[in-house]
Amino acid sequence: MAHFMDVHHGMHGITADQLHRAHQADLALEKDENVHFERAWADPDSGTIYCLSEGPSADAVQRVHERAGHKADEIHEVPLTV
Repeated sequence: MAHFMDVHHGMHGITADQLHRAHQADLALEKDENVHFERAWADPDSGTIYCLSEGPSADAVQRVHERAGHKADEIHEVPLTV
């Protein structure tokens, strides 16, 4: 399985509770696409959210996000980790 970092823009003022609910929505759907969302981070001032996931493809990650109601603006495969 590959790792992916995706980015969502335009989420100015997002709260910790809203980020938690969005992450939970992804977790509720992830098994349908054989994806696992590991972690999410947000910067309310810039309106940027980052999500780290593992799955078979960027398309599978995007399908989960779309069904959860928050399509990613960018998805990057992350082939190396330390």
